[in-house]
Amino acid sequence: MSTVLQKITPAPVRKSIRVKAPRAKAFDVFTARFDTWWPRGHHIGAAEMQEAVIEPRQGGRWYEKGIDGSICQWGEVLVWQPPSRVVLSWRLNSQFKLDEEVNSEVEVRFIADGPDATLVELEHRITAVDAQAIVESVGSPQGWSGLLALYAEKTNAA
Repeated sequence: MSTVLQKITPAPVRKSIRVKAPRAKAFDVFTARFDTWWPRGHHIGAAEMQEAVIEPRQGGRWYEKGIDGSICQWGEVLVWQPPSRVVLSWRLNSQFKLDEEVNSEVEVRFIADGPDATLVELEHRITAVDAQAIVESVGSPQGWSGLLALYAEKTNAA
């Protein structure tokens, strides 16, 4: 008797942070300067990470480049609307391994909050067999909360 594993779709992980930067700068730091704030320890390739990249266009890649020149793609750019919104596919399972069965999106919205501040809202929507485990990981303090804090630190200092 075979067991069919069902994909589940839990409630999305939602995080937000306010940065001291106009919307265009906040978008730029998140996307074009992604490598300046993404932690080197958050990589999935076999080699140490040299660079983290979001290619600036719909259909662009979201990937890491290893110090050995290897490329490990995490997903792709689904929506590119500077300076208001970017949506990235996320193809990583709860073990942070590439998994084409994972249907996941990370949407980041940049909302002006006065002339020199931006509210950054992130929503990670996940459909996968191990979706709840992914939610617990990316929803933890070491997940999107910690990553957005690093992003805000870089944005506020830039």
